[in-house]
Amino acid sequence: MVSRGPMRDLPAQVDLHAVSATDKPVIANLLQLYLHDFSEFEPHELSAHGLFDYAWLDSYFTEPTREAHLITVGGRPAGFALARCDVGGDDGAWNVSEFFVVRGHRGSGVAAQAARLLFQRHPGPWTLSYLPANLPASQFWPKLVGAVADGPVSHVDLRSTEPATAPKTRLRFHVAPA
Repeated sequence: MVSRGPMRDLPAQVDLHAVSATDKPVIANLLQLYLHDFSEFEPHELSAHGLFDYAWLDSYFTEPTREAHLITVGGRPAGFALARCDVGGDDGAWNVSEFFVVRGHRGSGVAAQAARLLFQRHPGPWTLSYLPANLPASQFWPKLVGAVADGPVSHVDLRSTEPATAPKTRLRFHVAPA
């Protein structure tokens, strides 16, 4: 999800922190907000406990090819980024699996700064997918990727064979070392 509100002054300090299993509850809490927002575009049903399920969370703390990152503004949580390395496929490209900034920080440049910090962690090939129905994301990601890419950006429209899954656009690009 990306900004829907007016642009604000850029926050003083945006950081991206790789987190460990001790921080998993913070990411899990933020995932609830993310999945709630995302349910506007794809069906996400609540569990019997009134929570959204995210089957892959544990893997970001146990698998060496996955990373969980906390986005902070002024030292306080403001979102998260989940990334994975597609070893064996996609030329070992890193993939932005999930990316979220809380509503109070959207439109202020936090998402762009955090995404740039994420890409700088792993120079080389990257991929990400977004839902064209998510208009803020469909404006944000191509513009940001165009600004950070070292070379051309490929755009591929992905159509799912599952009717419950919305069409996606996949971007593939290369990030040069800083």
